[in-house]
Amino acid sequence: MYRSFVRNSQMLAVKRLLKVPGCKQSLNPLCLSVHTSDFSTCQVDSVAKIKASDPLTDSYGRYHDYLRISLTERCNLRCEYCMPSDGVPLTPKDKLLTSDEILYLAKLFVRQGVTKIRLTGGEPTVRKDIINIIARLKELDGLKTIAMTTNGLTLTRQLVGLQKAGLNLLNISLDTLQSARYEKVTRRKGWERVIAGIDLAIQLGFNPVKVNCVVMRGFNDDEICDFARFTLDRNVDVRFIEYMPFSGNGWHDNRMVSFKEMLSILTKEFPGFEALKNEPNDTSKAYKVPGSKGKLGFITSMSNNFCSTCNRIRLTADGNIKVCLFGNAEISLRDAVRNNSSEDDIMTMVGLALQRKKKQHAGMLNLPQMQNRPMILIGG
Repeated sequence: MYRSFVRNSQMLAVKRLLKVPGCKQSLNPLCLSVHTSDFSTCQVDSVAKIKASDPLTDSYGRYHDYLRISLTERCNLRCEYCMPSDGVPLTPKDKLLTSDEILYLAKLFVRQGVTKIRLTGGEPTVRKDIINIIARLKELDGLKTIAMTTNGLTLTRQLVGLQKAGLNLLNISLDTLQSARYEKVTRRKGWERVIAGIDLAIQLGFNPVKVNCVVMRGFNDDEICDFARFTLDRNVDVRFIEYMPFSGNGWHDNRMVSFKEMLSILTKEFPGFEALKNEPNDTSKAYKVPGSKGKLGFITSMSNNFCSTCNRIRLTADGNIKVCLFGNAEISLRDAVRNNSSEDDIMTMVGLALQRKKKQHAGMLNLPQMQNRPMILIGG
């Protein structure tokens, strides 16, 4: 009977629940060998092993205790590296996860050992029930951190309520310290509101307030030192992110400014610029300008990946699991929930996905050729 259960679980995961961007027949298992790591080749014994062991540990021993949930595909900005210039077709509302489905899946992951959940988008604050979602997440026993990545536009009127609900870690995206440039890259106004949101977060005691900056040659690479000075009198962690390729964002390798180049610029400008100790699962390499209140970090996804310590799983707004930001294989947990799959079956599907997770992403030279969602449909 147990072997029959395992075989049925495998068929459910392969024939009904795998979703692959670009497949017209998303439930057709023939798509798998073309667009994914071929989950259909998983053997029954492998599924049994997942069933009997920890579904959040992959075949390389990486334990995934960090879940990133995209609450929505909608956004009130149109950043050029995230949103294609001609927009993206959004998923119909009935295909998106409801708040109850989000909370149900979050509960399953926390039961298995997830201790940190980050809410992303799109822009998570455009979702009207975000405060309620955070408050309900706060009730999950074992969940230690509720984080959010936001563009910061609405923080001056929302952040107090978000913090009271249970939000305790905040990342704010800001790619320039110049108002005119902000309007160029986001195709919207609002730079002053973002700065006000950062200052409010500091006043409310978020520690640290993380500021994410995507560095693009010819756009904001001349502001690297300005962002370093931004940390002198503010308790913020500015994190420089290497420009990454996603569908429709016009990526080219000559626009990417590498960690090595950024480090050289800062070392010349700030004598005594020093490296700090990093934790095992940190994606950011930490540095500090002497005497500053804040810190700097470098997210080197392109030039020096951190795949060996990856502990992240992503849940898209339409309910698909992605085990790698740059991978295109997805499993629909939304369909599993709506088809009344058991908790064990759902976590077996997650385990299947993680067992097929690769040792590292395809590398800087190959990533631009891979099919993947636009960033706004992934959730970062």
